[in-house]
Amino acid sequence: MARPVTLFTGQWADLSCEDLARKCQEFGFAGMELACWGDHFEVDRALNEDDYCSKKRATLERYGQQVYSISAHLVGQAVLDKIDERHKCILPEHVWGDGDPAGVNRRAAEEMKKTARAAQRMDVAVVNGFTGSSIWHLLYSFPPVSPAMIDDGFKLLAERWNPILDVFGECGVKFALEVHPTEIAFDLYSAERAIEALDGREEFGFNFDPSHLLWQGVDPVEFIRRFGDRIYHCHMKDVIVKLDGRSGILGSHLEFGDSRRGWEFRSLGRGGVNFEEIIRALNDVGYDGPLSVEWEDSGMDRDQGAREACEFVHRVEITPSGRAFDSAFDKEEQA
Repeated sequence: MARPVTLFTGQWADLSCEDLARKCQEFGFAGMELACWGDHFEVDRALNEDDYCSKKRATLERYGQQVYSISAHLVGQAVLDKIDERHKCILPEHVWGDGDPAGVNRRAAEEMKKTARAAQRMDVAVVNGFTGSSIWHLLYSFPPVSPAMIDDGFKLLAERWNPILDVFGECGVKFALEVHPTEIAFDLYSAERAIEALDGREEFGFNFDPSHLLWQGVDPVEFIRRFGDRIYHCHMKDVIVKLDGRSGILGSHLEFGDSRRGWEFRSLGRGGVNFEEIIRALNDVGYDGPLSVEWEDSGMDRDQGAREACEFVHRVEITPSGRAFDSAFDKEEQA
């Protein structure tokens, strides 16, 4: 199973797409998961310029890069979120507009529909991203949270995302939610509930990322085995939990990179994720899509981290055996 090793470009949006493609070739990547910010993948241009997608692919191919997915995390976040000033810095101006919350939600939903159409034009079958959540702030049930309030959050998921997913279905494109704190699905049980709220429609699945599960205490392998047929894309990202009796698992309102934090993202192979078991589980469920490195490590140079991460994924990747190790023995005769 020769899965392509790719780089998620979101943390490199300060570089042009061509400059990053050149780096990816040097680092050893086979492709790029293009973020819909910076100049990496521009939805409006993909829809309005007849040659945008062909030129983009030609640029990537010049450096030996393919594209298997695009990512719309930032706009997707604004579909369900309760909008405030934080969103202004992550959204395109045409989505933020005047900042009126209802208008932002509405424009974000329309942008996600456009993203599905742009992905179709780019001949890409998966859009990764976030959904946002109107109920994340209710995570700790005090003041007491009624079941109806949580129910309303999942009803809103269905109300706002079903029309978006209708367009994804028309375009033959899947939406892969990155299960992640601040999203409507952030662990195994909330992921089950999201699928249920959307009536199990096939357009909706997951971008598996072990780093967001591990620090919560969720076994990433259990997630793979539970949602094997819903894993449409895979991020390779590591994390370390380093509780010392003073730090807390909720982060203590400390910025990433602060040594006092109870957990931190790490470059691949330098954290606590057991990628050996993850690769074996992905093989077991038949996942054959990209293994996309999402590099996030505040304590490490990103060029060093990306190069090292690419090498790491190639080392841990396993091709499933086509035969049992004891197939030389005739078990039927022995029986």
